[in-house]
Amino acid sequence: MVSYLQVENLTKSFGDNLLFENISFGISDNQRVALIAKNGTGKTTLLNIIAGIEDYNNGNVSFKRDLRIGYLNQDPDFPKELSVIDACLRSDNEAVRTIAAYEHCMISENHDGLDEILSQMDLHKAWDYETRIKQILGKLKITNFEQLIGELSGGQLKRVALANVLIAEPDLLILDEPTNHLDLEMVEWLEDFLKRSTMALLMVTHDRYFLDRVCTNIMEIDHQGLFQYTGNYSYYLEKRQERIENWNTESERTVNLYKKELEWMRRQPQARAHKAKSRQESFYEIEERAKQRRNNDKVQLDVKASYLGSKIFEAKYISKAYGDNKILDNFYYNFARYEKMGIVGKNGTGKTTFLKMLLGLVKPDSGSFDVGETVVFGYYSQDGLAFDEQMKVIDVVRDIAEEVSLGNGKKMSSSQFLQYFLFSPETQYNYVYKLSGGEKRRLHLCTVLMRNPNFLVLDEPTNDLDIVTLNILEEYLQSFKGCVIVVSHDRYFMDKVVDHLLVFKGNAELKDFPGNYTDFREWNELMEEQEREEKNKEQRAKCKDNGQRTADIAPQLQPDKKKLSYKEQKEFESLEKDIQKLEIEKLEIESQLASGKLSTDEIIKASQRHAEVNDLIEEKTMRWMELSEM
Repeated sequence: MVSYLQVENLTKSFGDNLLFENISFGISDNQRVALIAKNGTGKTTLLNIIAGIEDYNNGNVSFKRDLRIGYLNQDPDFPKELSVIDACLRSDNEAVRTIAAYEHCMISENHDGLDEILSQMDLHKAWDYETRIKQILGKLKITNFEQLIGELSGGQLKRVALANVLIAEPDLLILDEPTNHLDLEMVEWLEDFLKRSTMALLMVTHDRYFLDRVCTNIMEIDHQGLFQYTGNYSYYLEKRQERIENWNTESERTVNLYKKELEWMRRQPQARAHKAKSRQESFYEIEERAKQRRNNDKVQLDVKASYLGSKIFEAKYISKAYGDNKILDNFYYNFARYEKMGIVGKNGTGKTTFLKMLLGLVKPDSGSFDVGETVVFGYYSQDGLAFDEQMKVIDVVRDIAEEVSLGNGKKMSSSQFLQYFLFSPETQYNYVYKLSGGEKRRLHLCTVLMRNPNFLVLDEPTNDLDIVTLNILEEYLQSFKGCVIVVSHDRYFMDKVVDHLLVFKGNAELKDFPGNYTDFREWNELMEEQEREEKNKEQRAKCKDNGQRTADIAPQLQPDKKKLSYKEQKEFESLEKDIQKLEIEKLEIESQLASGKLSTDEIIKASQRHAEVNDLIEEKTMRWMELSEM
């Protein structure tokens, strides 16, 4: 294995806030490493240090000579006047720059300089590269190449930045929350792309299926230290639990020893000069160790929902469109008590618009929502809450309520409530601008739940939340005595939380599926397989008909057999069969290329074979015509 990155004794702090101390690790070729930690403990900071964006206190970071690094950060930044295609193809790679020039030329009306660009494409062998680039752009739904970066939404910008780092094909790819702003189809494509790639990978993500299926190694920052595991996410969970149990067992022994040593220290007269100095020093080390205890910190969401009556909401024949883009068309649905619905679909199909219509934030073109009188919505929005950055965390919560009702007459103060969300008393008096992105999300969730809603509407709640918070949020939603609608691309989250799915297919086509996301994915794959088989049958039947017509016509063109030699006659008969087989193969390849299911390597191989088959058909047809005219 070739070492790409070596980090030795790295320490980073912001003032008194120590993120990590003396951590060391390495990354080699073909390793795919995930970095896991609670929000605010230094995940993004560590990635920024490796990328050369942030400084560090002590330690050393070294790379293999001439290592090419690609970094997708949480907030990508491109010049606003740059076009989308230029941003995607921003690279030191000469072939990529040539492809950028080719795309601009093809978009222009007069195609100026096309001959020169085509020769450059041939020179740099860029055609196969262009096929891979087009697949990446297509899968990420990047189609308006001339649009300016300044006109993009945050999600569109993140996808452009992701396309840029994937197209560059660096030796080491660093990704910070790459699945944010991707729909489920894009997430599954990216998962497959990275599994097949030869790039080394260092990644921060909360998507546990993604971690389990892509990563070969897991690193965890915990209590300012780094713990490493060789294996996927499932293996990490098992070994992490063992580590915590072993630590706590050792801590109990240390506590017992501490009690004995404390008793000894108290017995010693203060004036005795001959007290064992080494034993004193050892006592203070034992004392510090005894006060430490590892545990699975939890966001304990013990908030009771308000009373919910039997009538929830009724969507009465809702229609909504933006120009030619239909969202809903005469849609009817009657929501049941305690129902937990997941909403999935490609970006742009109207998932968030549907939620906003339900909440009264967007008006439908026709139809209405009849909401029950007892329904109290809690809306966790995709954009998050617009906090005053200069407010303290505790004041954000106190502005909503000084106390939070837990049901059965029980209450707790806003400060106690924040502690349930892992905001320590010290952190509560931090200003909002000092919080990490994930901590702001957690604060937003806190402000939603403290209002005691009985109907939660969650739009992408998993973005930027750490895995610890996600686990407890899942447990809370499973036992939540109210209704839930959740839009999320986190498949693991959806599988644990929802009872059924409302699938937005686009153009106002919706499907209500009775099951979780994994159930739906398996069903969908089965349907797609059956559809492909039907198409293949039709194509084979079509080719068979074409072959029969060729056989019917052939005798009219076929010369007197006596004029052909025995060898030529056998060749003539063989050519008819060969051409028919090649035509069938050509149609099958075209069907595969149009399916969008092929990997990059498979697309390249299929394209190459398609060209070979075309050449063979032409060659054999010419020979068939020569023999037929003899």
